Amino acid sequence: MLRVGINGYGTIGKRVADAVRAQPDMTVVGVGKTSPDYVAERARALEYDLYAPAERAERFDTAGINLAGTTEELVRASDVIVDATPGGIGAENYPLYAEHDTPAIFQGAEEDELVDTSFNARSNFEAAADAEYTRVVSCNTTGLCRLLTPLEEAYGVEKARVTLIRRGGDPVQSSRGPIDDILPDPVSIPSHHGPDVKTVLPDIDIDTLGTKVPATHMHLHSVNVTLASSPEPEAVRSRLAEESRLFLIPEGVGVDGAGALKELAHDAGRPRGDLWENCVWEESIAVEDSDLYCFQGIHQESDVVPENIDALRAMFGLADREESMRMTDEALGVGLTLDSASRPRYAADGQ
Repeated sequence: MLRVGINGYGTIGKRVADAVRAQPDMTVVGVGKTSPDYVAERARALEYDLYAPAERAERFDTAGINLAGTTEELVRASDVIVDATPGGIGAENYPLYAEHDTPAIFQGAEEDELVDTSFNARSNFEAAADAEYTRVVSCNTTGLCRLLTPLEEAYGVEKARVTLIRRGGDPVQSSRGPIDDILPDPVSIPSHHGPDVKTVLPDIDIDTLGTKVPATHMHLHSVNVTLASSPEPEAVRSRLAEESRLFLIPEGVGVDGAGALKELAHDAGRPRGDLWENCVWEESIAVEDSDLYCFQGIHQESDVVPENIDALRAMFGLADREESMRMTDEALGVGLTLDSASRPRYAADGQ
């Protein structure tokens, strides 16, 4: 049983903790927090052992929240750490993990140079074998890798061009924006997403442009891929439908945007309304000569969660790619359909 510590219990960390708990071959040692807030109270209610930096322990004591130990003790007690701290903090934590010879998984906001490999389960699972430090790429990069990999395998990719319409912030990020604007973000071209894809798929020729809008639900990708062949649109739809982490939204069902997708996720009993899959509008898939076009929605709070689980198995040789993805998908309930009615085994209440 792989003993996993999660350092950082925010948007990603809380989801990864619940996902690890749902797996048959790993267990949560504890979660690291720096503030005795309502999130720490929820972690305690879910019976996660709490750890904090030694210099913050007094704050938890004053708040009446018992700690299991320090962050350093969490690192020592774990076979591996999933660092889910805010961008840049992971790099600051790196020396602590190295000091105790504890392997770690970092998130996409950290630099690729920090780790042995950047990771996407569908694209380069084997690259993380025996890695000490792995980086699960960002939500947008994860979504692009999931889409481009089967296209490359089936038809060849000569050039990908993607415009990313990005949410201004997560629902809890009240300090993020814009409030009433549409921003090139960044103004320079390409955005960082294209180079980030190449840390996983180095042979893919891709350009990306980014914008930011006043929304919190999801990101939207407008995708144009020049293929090496000219398949029929229906063939592309059938090929993509075979991918467990791609949900093809059927035509005519009234899912007209991110809001409807989130409503569907809630109605399907998804914990926190999470969408672990890329959500591709089936009717948007079009092919003109060898140019493929489509729209896809990416839920920034959750699509990297299954990738973190698969990265753990890849690093420790617990399963091959197909077996790991199958186990992860089964435990979480990945594979959204319109008739998904039963609550998945993985749940936000930790049961």
